Amino acid sequence: MLGAMREARPSERDVGPDATASLPAFDPAWAVFLDVDGTLLEFGERPAAVTIRPGLLTTLDVLRRRIPLALISGRAISDLDRLFAPLRLPAAGQHGAERRSRGGRIHTANVPGAGLAGARRRLAAWARAYPRIALEDKGLSLAMHYRGAPELAAEARRAAHDELARLGGDYVLGVGQMVVEIRPKGWDKGRAVMEFMGEPPFAGRVPVVVGDDVTDEDGFAAANRLGGQSIKVGAGATVARWRLAGVTQVLAWLDRYARWLEPPPAGG
Repeated sequence: MLGAMREARPSERDVGPDATASLPAFDPAWAVFLDVDGTLLEFGERPAAVTIRPGLLTTLDVLRRRIPLALISGRAISDLDRLFAPLRLPAAGQHGAERRSRGGRIHTANVPGAGLAGARRRLAAWARAYPRIALEDKGLSLAMHYRGAPELAAEARRAAHDELARLGGDYVLGVGQMVVEIRPKGWDKGRAVMEFMGEPPFAGRVPVVVGDDVTDEDGFAAANRLGGQSIKVGAGATVARWRLAGVTQVLAWLDRYARWLEPPPAGG
């Protein structure tokens, strides 16, 4: 259960060009958990309409070779692999309903799929009437993105809520930035962080969770409980201890961390 969400302290509002200077000092004992959309990538109108900034894959490759690093996302793991190829990182997809450990083992939520098949069919039919609504089928969960039609937010939430009522107690409704989704009950980013921290090479390290959305608050709370660091990206109430303004600042901070861990050759 999350503690009361709060606005950032004045020091956390330091979100200017060099906001990274106000964050805690880099520590090689960290284990870093990164959200994707809104944190590493700018949002697209649809999940497929995103681009990766040149250099990001190199930065992530440096980091993952020097410290434990995992992606914690609402996207499916297969989608993360497509986006970040050729990297194949430890990852929690669908808000933790699926998780791939450092060794490649896949852990998946055990939920009945028959009911979700009906919801998938009905929501697909509903979305066809609204071309600017994108229905994302992640396998264990369904998400309706309305970034291209924000005026349809209430209708999208109502359609998802109607399907949730048919599914019973195995699923919950999640609401994020311009998205509403049906996902397995009992799985969230906090649980994913805790599971990673219970196994090598994450165990015994200091968790650092970076994310932008309400779905990341569980991850922040987990990091806080473990004495780690939590970094909120963007505005809004949060339990996170630190804040960065947006994707540009996150990438600058990660680049700085990568250079600190693996300085360029002299004269390079």
